[in-house]
Amino acid sequence: MEPKYERILLKMGGESLSGANGFGIDPQRAAEVAQVIKSVHDLGVEVAVVIGAGNLWRGAAGMEHGMERATADHMGMIATVMNALALQDALERLGVVTRVQTAIEMRTVAEPYIRLRAIRHLEKGRVVIFGGGTGNPYFTTDSAGALRAMEIGADVLIKATKVDAIYDDDPEKNPAARRFDQISYIDFLNLRLRVMDSTAVSLCMDNNLPIVVLNLWQDDNVTRLVLGETVGTTICNI
Repeated sequence: MEPKYERILLKMGGESLSGANGFGIDPQRAAEVAQVIKSVHDLGVEVAVVIGAGNLWRGAAGMEHGMERATADHMGMIATVMNALALQDALERLGVVTRVQTAIEMRTVAEPYIRLRAIRHLEKGRVVIFGGGTGNPYFTTDSAGALRAMEIGADVLIKATKVDAIYDDDPEKNPAARRFDQISYIDFLNLRLRVMDSTAVSLCMDNNLPIVVLNLWQDDNVTRLVLGETVGTTICNI
């Protein structure tokens, strides 16, 4: 079966690498995430990744104690590079050639982010992990994912979470919560749904880039989506 997409950007939270307590980097979890990516990569799909840092640092915690937002955000951006390196190591051990590019220069551990170089890596079949967010405070890694997806010409932005779709309420607390198979950008923003940052969704809306929200850990969801199955919730122009 031919993949539906030629190039994807996979956005995931840092918690995808954490252990049972939700903190730190668990090498086993990193290996599991790497296997998900490898399964898609083996289909011939070009894969780029943006990963958050919630497993290592949450800026809100620092701000509650008086830390400046810019400082807290820069710490978070640096933490994303730690996650990117852990994921790179897990992928390389599976035989997947991987490059880390970071918006904050750290030349001894990663390449600086250069758009055309990133595209060239993808064309050569390498997985590219973008660390350091956008390189600017006040922007989430969701926004970084949307921005990088646009810059590299991705066909879709996949937001991989621990929930199977978008709901109008927390389905664990409200069994009557409505599940969306598809929702427009405008409706997503008007309903103030919190699955994804509104800035990221607005950027995708302005550039007509579809977003799919799915469960990273369920039923080979990412692979099934890439092969054309309907999975999770699609945010797009309706």
